[in-house]
Amino acid sequence: MTLTAAKSSRAPQSFRATNWYEGIAECQARNEGYVLVTVVGTAGSTPREPGSKMVVTASQSIDTIGGGHLEFDAIARAREYLAKGEACTELYSYPLSSSLGQCCGGAVKVLFDVCNVHQQHIAIFGAGHVAKALVPILAQLPVRISWIDSREELFPSSLPANVHKVVEEAPESEVRHLDENSWLIILTHDHQLDYRITEQALKQPSLPFVGLIGSDTKAKRFITKLTQRGFDDNALARLFTPIGNRDIPGKQPIEVAVSISAQIIERLHVKEVTAGNSNKYSEKPVTAFHKEKDTTSDT
Repeated sequence: MTLTAAKSSRAPQSFRATNWYEGIAECQARNEGYVLVTVVGTAGSTPREPGSKMVVTASQSIDTIGGGHLEFDAIARAREYLAKGEACTELYSYPLSSSLGQCCGGAVKVLFDVCNVHQQHIAIFGAGHVAKALVPILAQLPVRISWIDSREELFPSSLPANVHKVVEEAPESEVRHLDENSWLIILTHDHQLDYRITEQALKQPSLPFVGLIGSDTKAKRFITKLTQRGFDDNALARLFTPIGNRDIPGKQPIEVAVSISAQIIERLHVKEVTAGNSNKYSEKPVTAFHKEKDTTSDT
């Protein structure tokens, strides 16, 4: 068998914004975390005046507070704050000559305001009929979505700002690139692909929700195979199949999409309520099979 390297378009989305206020608007539209970096005080000779601002994301920076070592250090510091995943405001003082070696010789106080960092990331695998009905619904929520499929021609020509298209010949390989605490929704056209994605996801303890489309029969077959391959109860407790709110009937793509959306919305609200609370969210795992619409795959 000849193996070929899989092609992927997983590159980060570029920003259209060229100034800080456009950057904030774009980050808000995408539900992407960012740091607003502001020069709040200066003494002596400095690159920029008080009030100068820039926006820093995990991958890009927009606008400038003066360039040079000052800006380089500010960007690095902003990304350290982002990596912590906590909203905060910090003030930092820079003596330009002694700490950064800039010839200006003055001093700058910079305010770091970390914003929009608690947006849930959802990875949707499959671009079939159910996914096409689901994505526009979920995109209206405070989430970031990665939409993954090998068939580029299936994606709509226009996507919401908080939806990132990923074209990957081997979609299961994208699992290892997901952020910690990402939620997965598996809706592909191929049962074997569904299984490979599920298996890869359950190998990652940092992925708490692995939702899989399908019938009770498909779910039981998957659980049997996963159990035979050594997955224990703790791993299987993160698998929710058939995915969706069982109180919402119907087999049409929009009906299945609404059912899945209801489950996701419920989880989002419980996540807000239980943040910092010791009470865990109790949701029925795969051991509680129930009659579900026969949506075994999404073409």
